Amino acid sequence: LPSVVLAQDLLYENAPEPQKIYSPYVERTMSDANFAEGVYFGDTHVHTSYSVDAGMLGNTLGPEEAYRFALGEEVLSSTGQRVRLIRPLDFLVVADHAENLGLASMINESNPDLLADEWGKTVHDLVKAGKGNEAFQMWAGEIAKNKNPLDNPKIMRTSWDREIKFAEQYNDPGHFTTFIGFEWTSLATQENPGNLHRNVIFKDGGNMAGQVLPFSATDSYDPEDLWKYMAAYEEKTGGSMLAIAHNGNLSNGQMFPIERSNGKPIDSEYAKTRRRWEPLYEVTQMKGDGETHPLLSPNDEFADYGTWDKGDIAGQKPKEDWMLPYEYARSALQVGLQQEQKLGINPYKFGMVGSTDAHTSLATTREENTWGKTAGFEPSAERWEHVVIKALSGDDSLTTYGYELLASGLAAVWARENTREGIFNAMQKKETYATTGTRITVRFFGGWDYGENDVFRPDSVAIG
Repeated sequence: LPSVVLAQDLLYENAPEPQKIYSPYVERTMSDANFAEGVYFGDTHVHTSYSVDAGMLGNTLGPEEAYRFALGEEVLSSTGQRVRLIRPLDFLVVADHAENLGLASMINESNPDLLADEWGKTVHDLVKAGKGNEAFQMWAGEIAKNKNPLDNPKIMRTSWDREIKFAEQYNDPGHFTTFIGFEWTSLATQENPGNLHRNVIFKDGGNMAGQVLPFSATDSYDPEDLWKYMAAYEEKTGGSMLAIAHNGNLSNGQMFPIERSNGKPIDSEYAKTRRRWEPLYEVTQMKGDGETHPLLSPNDEFADYGTWDKGDIAGQKPKEDWMLPYEYARSALQVGLQQEQKLGINPYKFGMVGSTDAHTSLATTREENTWGKTAGFEPSAERWEHVVIKALSGDDSLTTYGYELLASGLAAVWARENTREGIFNAMQKKETYATTGTRITVRFFGGWDYGENDVFRPDSVAIG
């Protein structure tokens, strides 16, 4: 036994000294596994033919084409045109609408389960007869009432399994990251309509995400019930999720509320729960810019960029000025600080991203060479007059058209690595920013006790 102790002592005595590290970046990344080494650009909001409002209205491209396009491959668009990105994306979320997910694909395939349902056969026959818009309006009318016209989990399971399959197939850690996700598409209520949409993103692979089905607005229009679904998923699987709200500009004052959906004032539990599940907000995309409004920022010459302020997303009720502070990101940050004084916690302390909301399966953002965000708005001489959202109220002053669509936007994420874990963790930490489509590299640090020369140091990021 003593000889063993002696041998150990000799080993420690002869051990080489730790190698001195001269690069602060190497030193930091060795000691901190979460150190963000690079910025990655992607899209957290792309719709394919699996979304009813895409597939019924001319989009023939599925999730596979969406991933191939984001990777930089050339694809044929739904209108038969060749299209390719100048520069590939680093990550992509196919976020098809949960409401009757895959219905258009099932129509295209004349799925037996669909044809066995009376409503399903009716919309199938309309689409096959070239009346896709009529079929879509029939569907949208039911969804606006928070009714599920085709309550068949088997059809959703088929489509969800396909979504998962393609996300897993194209995920390439270190090169290109895919996230499994969906969009929860609440329109609130007919009495008080408004856009409450959230894109829901899984950190995990198909072995976990496949244990649940997407949560739709026909399950509940209340975001608090979406958060309960997310909590139940994490408890069941041990996985992780987050949600990204978007288009508060079409919420008619309901995106950043001071009252809950049940009419009661928001409380500290609401604030804590929303902060837990929604670290980010999608501040710019095709359906208008959500940073601010000219009436909220009258001295900002850019405040009128991409303004969509006619009414709620479905064109059921017109906009009123009092709604604006509860719709836009800048004013929401102020509302959050005001609520913190009452609740002790800020419900609206969020980071920001941009994304496209493209309904073409194609994540395009170039304004000077606008591709279009719906199949009907792909390049053509007549595309400017294409109807994007037909007002459900019948008031055409609330209808939106192709010429109003924006080319926006992209999500920029500062992450340790281009993997699901790396990008998801960075999103949770709000190490993100939004662009309208350009890939500008920005890094900003806000804090205290900086020295005047800190910005010139080679380890300025670590200091920040």
